Amino acid sequence: MNKERKFKVGCIQAGAVFFDIEKTIDKAEGFIKQAAEEGVKLLVFPETFIPGYPSGLGFGTVVGSRTEEGRDQYKRYWQNSVQVPSEQTERLGKMAKKAGLFLTMGVTERDETNKTLYCTILYFAPTGELVGKHRKIKPTAAERVVWGEGNGSTLSTFDTPLGKIGGLICWENYMPHARMAMFNKGVEIYIAPTADSRETWQSTMEHIACEGRCYVIGCNQYFNQDYYPKELRNTIPEDRGHTLSRGGSTIISPLGKVLAGPLYDEEGLLTAEIDLEEIIRSKMDFDVSGHYTRNDIFRFEVKDQPEMKKVDW
Repeated sequence: MNKERKFKVGCIQAGAVFFDIEKTIDKAEGFIKQAAEEGVKLLVFPETFIPGYPSGLGFGTVVGSRTEEGRDQYKRYWQNSVQVPSEQTERLGKMAKKAGLFLTMGVTERDETNKTLYCTILYFAPTGELVGKHRKIKPTAAERVVWGEGNGSTLSTFDTPLGKIGGLICWENYMPHARMAMFNKGVEIYIAPTADSRETWQSTMEHIACEGRCYVIGCNQYFNQDYYPKELRNTIPEDRGHTLSRGGSTIISPLGKVLAGPLYDEEGLLTAEIDLEEIIRSKMDFDVSGHYTRNDIFRFEVKDQPEMKKVDW
């Protein structure tokens, strides 16, 4: 496998065309084309970009009761979520192939068998192949009304000509064991799609870069209440501001240097040139899964995590 050492990575900060799978994929296509024109080789989209992160929506739930309207809202969200595989994943793969880039796409994945939804990252090679996925292992707070829990079998990592790629979704990145599951695979480019637009998220991204001695691509949405259909806007609590996600996408070096961003309060493509040789330099004094370990004291085990998948093109 011939590996590129220096190349451009990017992430898309944008909001969905909410609850409309086809129009959201159309929007993604425009951004993918823009990234290709700018020479991006690895492109990251936010958490559940398709069909949108349902910020402010309660699906008619409070502790102890549900509403019929909320069930209808859930059904609509389910119907616009992504079956894997499907015509929609084939379309995304064709976009990655046409653009000649490695694509990671945040989706809400629907399970046709048991009807459960999952918060998922899909990974597409520049050949157009869907090479794998990761399901969020612990949805946060009220997200648990919407998404089920993934398991260790999709703690996926990929050995590619662009280096070793893997990552976690949103507050999974606060789970030390989940991070170590990535670090122990030698991940060099760590993706972190999220819905957290607080300024504290930036420090989390910098910490992970320093801890893992890896490049980190933190990718968030930007959207406000106007992105929602009117009937959905009317269900958002009055105390929520007009802007539902400010963004904060960022790209960080293995020594914690901010290479791009954080980008706030607008949609956009964020890019940075990276050099995988910097990872070697950064590990001279700290390697969390190498010379800085104490396996004589600590034991670490991940249930059902797959071996790193080799992906070539």
